[in-house]
Amino acid sequence: MSIRHVLLGLLAGGSSHGYDLKRRYDERFPQARPLAYGQVYTTLQRLVRDGLAAVEGTDSDGGPERTLYRSTDEGARELARWAAEIAPPAPFVANEIFAKVVVAILVATAAGDTDRTADAAGYLQAQRTAHMARLRELTTLKTTPGAGLGTVLSADYAIAHLDADVRWMTTTAGRLTSLTAEVDAS
Repeated sequence: MSIRHVLLGLLAGGSSHGYDLKRRYDERFPQARPLAYGQVYTTLQRLVRDGLAAVEGTDSDGGPERTLYRSTDEGARELARWAAEIAPPAPFVANEIFAKVVVAILVATAAGDTDRTADAAGYLQAQRTAHMARLRELTTLKTTPGAGLGTVLSADYAIAHLDADVRWMTTTAGRLTSLTAEVDAS
């Protein structure tokens, strides 16, 4: 996710300071990795540097002084350009789970284990268990009374990806003998 573009999108609704932008980000994207305040302010400084946002002034509302930021015309054009871009499907997926399966086979081979698929199968089962627990958490989250549509849609997205991982793990577990032979041959 492009944090700079999301912040520009949040600024499209009007001037805001970093604290409010972080709060609104966390509300709008509840399943995303939370933004650190430092990341918000660093991104805002870059947006200003690049002419996509501008400092509008400061306010304090009885508390510490806060800098107000607004999107510029150039920022609005950049946001529109980014929003219209089609995100290309990744040609290759970096899959940490697959890497760990192959490493488990390599380690078992180096150790001279007679069943070189056992560690990989055990890892896949443990990973599947972790995925299933997360699927249950997300299902509970999205079915909680009063859950906002943003929360439900974010949970649905994560559930679809986790479900694909679980199906991939099941398929891979059934192919471990062939994968071990291929790893040994290379």
